[in-house]
Amino acid sequence: MKNTLLFCTGLSGSGKSYFVKNTLPENLFYNLRSATTRPMRDGESDGNPYFFRDEEYFDSASLATRLWVNEAFWQPGTPKWLYGVPEDEVRAHLGQNLIYDVIQPKYARQMIDWFNKNNLSCHYNYRVAYFLAPENNLETARKRANMPNDMDVRRTNTCDPIDFLNAGLDIDYILKPIDNILNRRLMAHIARLQKQH
Repeated sequence: MKNTLLFCTGLSGSGKSYFVKNTLPENLFYNLRSATTRPMRDGESDGNPYFFRDEEYFDSASLATRLWVNEAFWQPGTPKWLYGVPEDEVRAHLGQNLIYDVIQPKYARQMIDWFNKNNLSCHYNYRVAYFLAPENNLETARKRANMPNDMDVRRTNTCDPIDFLNAGLDIDYILKPIDNILNRRLMAHIARLQKQH
């Protein structure tokens, strides 16, 4: 039986983390952690929720995905905001149902391409969940902003249907957990996984 790799895609404030923490059955999925160069926030620690690394790490690390989120606004002498899931993080949790929580569909495509390159696709079904953002998602993002150009970066991040087409991804499920709108087909899939677990 294949495991599931669930891609949770949607803008900041669309409820991805809320859904993972509050709706999914405990221990049914492993939430893949990214490394990042962004500063640690209050309540965070290395490995929770990210591996906090310097820019040199990203020059040498083997990564399944690589994101440079402030590339359009970056100037020499200022920090790069880099994110990426280390290959070791994925390999250490193969054989489990996995979640990759990411804003833009093109990075879900990077993960699928990594699985294909490493001949791992035969062990996983890919499912793409599109989280619709509430009207006030930029207000939510503004509360989280803690870096220069943070809001500019968040405004340029997109997660629209055309982004899925450009990434060659089909949307399996659409949901809006912030408004308590879940997807029945997704919840039925989760229930089947729970029976197999």
